Order: sequence, then structure tokens, then C-alpha cells
Amino acid sequence: MLKFEQTRTGTKEIGNVPEKPYRILVVEDEEMILRGIEAFLQDEGFEVRIATSGEESLDILNQEKMDLLIVDMRLPNIDGDMVILEALRLDPSLKFIIHTGSSQYQLPPELRERGLKDTQVLIKPIHDMNLLTNLINDLLKN
Repeated sequence: MLKFEQTRTGTKEIGNVPEKPYRILVVEDEEMILRGIEAFLQDEGFEVRIATSGEESLDILNQEKMDLLIVDMRLPNIDGDMVILEALRLDPSLKFIIHTGSSQYQLPPELRERGLKDTQVLIKPIHDMNLLTNLINDLLKN
């Protein structure tokens, strides 16, 4: 849907905006990082849900439709790789961004086989949040 914004000098087109905001689930066990990403994404116009564990994220996915998950790899009990594999079983159309503190993280073969790419891995901390927004938009438009 084409949207417009009122400015001091008149009306300007702001482009095509989805009827409903994209739904993003952030899975992160570090509270400060979780709340920072949540606030940023809400400011960017996304609908955001949060989970502090793999189990909680899967419970949410069993009840609600999401478009994209941002997943930490080091989570209590169920690690991020397993969250992604199980989420894909529940909804093969989901898109993912891996958010990890490990600069040594390598995508495992089972995630590569399911279409994840190295460009979907972001290392903490993200210094330029525009990288996150651009990656989300690229993934959701394709």
C-alpha cells in the first residue's frame, strides 16, 4: 500500500508500506541486548515479540505467526541452531538472522542446507543498526 506523510511543506510519498507491520521474534537471553533490539525495531515500525529462551520462542511460534526471527546462538537448554531447525519445521516460510557474540561462529551444514547464508549472521554488538534494518528488509522482501 502506498503511504504518504504530512510535512511542513506539504505531503510526501514515503513508499510502499505493508498493510500490517512485519512480525519479528527476538530470541535473546541477555536482557539489555534484548530490550535494545526490541525498542529499535518497534521504532522502525515492526511488530516485535521477545523470548529469553529457545523453549519460550517455540511456544510463541506454536501460537503466533511470525515473519522473521533474530536468534542468539548461546541460549539456555536449546541452542539457537536447534531453535532455527524447529522453527523451520513449524513454518518453512520463516526468515532468520543469527545474532551471536562469537566471532568464530560458522553456519552448520544443516542450516546452510535450509537456505541460511553467512550474510544472515551478525556479530554482537551491532554498531550500525541500519545493517540490521537493511538485512531484515532484504530478507522479507524476497
